[in-house]
Amino acid sequence: MNRKIVLLSSILLLHLFAAAQEKVEMADNLRSNGKIFVVVAIIVTIFAGIILYLIRLDRKLTKLEKNNHNS
Repeated sequence: MNRKIVLLSSILLLHLFAAAQEKVEMADNLRSNGKIFVVVAIIVTIFAGIILYLIRLDRKLTKLEKNNHNS
């Protein structure tokens, strides 16, 4: 049992070291062209929209729960 754990952990560590050596060419290319800021802005906009939607939905649900509880 102990031997299996050691073997599994060594394989996982080997995989992590191999993955750490790879370069992400797309990110480097976007960064060099200045387009990475556009990507970040779009991601931030999407997350902000999701958060605002969830806040609005929570307020509506709270209002409905209060109306249902009072009835």
